[in-house]
Amino acid sequence: MNEVYLLITATRNDENNKMIMKTINMKKMLIALDFNPTAQKVAEVGYSLAKSLGAEVVLLHVMVDPLYYSAIENYPIAGYTGTLITPLQIVDTDMTKKESQVFLEKIKRHLGDEAIQTLVKEGDFAEIILKTAKDNHADLIVMGSHSRRWLEEILMGSVTEQVLHHTSIPLFIIPTHANRK
Repeated sequence: MNEVYLLITATRNDENNKMIMKTINMKKMLIALDFNPTAQKVAEVGYSLAKSLGAEVVLLHVMVDPLYYSAIENYPIAGYTGTLITPLQIVDTDMTKKESQVFLEKIKRHLGDEAIQTLVKEGDFAEIILKTAKDNHADLIVMGSHSRRWLEEILMGSVTEQVLHHTSIPLFIIPTHANRK
């Protein structure tokens, strides 16, 4: 017999401000990844959660300004080497899209699951994450937060905050900063 896992969420009813509890059957999770080296951690934690809930996984990379990809801090991509793009190189969109797909395929192989779907989209990070989650009927969005003060970043205007503010889909945020002693 297959086990079914449910996520319990709580929301406030606008009319009388009472908590409403409901269960959600998690069938599909969207894991949004950027080229930050912490993307591997986000993928691993998100994938682990998805597998424990019996959910399908969609890995998404959103392409934005090509100059973003030429910044030295974005390399190595998720700890992987062997990319075609070198830091400080002016990047064209087609080459960036191909490298983005290679990046997601490497993450997919690292996770060891051929059933993972990979998507590369272009546009505004938050808008594309939200649209892709809706279009793919995702039950949960998984994202990382890179700030050393990740809660401050969420409250002050990050991509994560934008997604949180505009989504009706539950959001799982993974802090990816190094632990400070």
